[in-house]
Amino acid sequence: MNTTSYLLLRLAIGASMFGHGLVRLPKLALFSGWMTGQFEKSMLPVALVKPFSYTLPIAEFLVGLLLIAGLFTRQASILGGIVMLSLLFGSTMIEQWDWLTGQLIHLAFFAILLQFNASNSCALDNLFNK
Repeated sequence: MNTTSYLLLRLAIGASMFGHGLVRLPKLALFSGWMTGQFEKSMLPVALVKPFSYTLPIAEFLVGLLLIAGLFTRQASILGGIVMLSLLFGSTMIEQWDWLTGQLIHLAFFAILLQFNASNSCALDNLFNK
């Protein structure tokens, strides 16, 4: 994969994650209440859902920021993949099948970033690896 293609993919998924986190952080309690309500009738306990609902926007924001900057790209891609796997599992627990498409696309982006990490030449990572 050439470096420009990699950069575009990294910036695209970074912007998506950053935006998801950024809009949710100022209304964290409201977002948590919405998410907890979505899982009310699921088999997942509130004791698991509530902390996740507060952690998710922070993780999204952090993953997005790191990917946009190209800093700790590999680790951010792994964390992003873990976040997506968690969301996929949660979506299936509440039978929100239409959410899976977007989550799978995000997961594919993270997998591509990991697979072609050697193409990550336009990144802050390279300043620290010299």
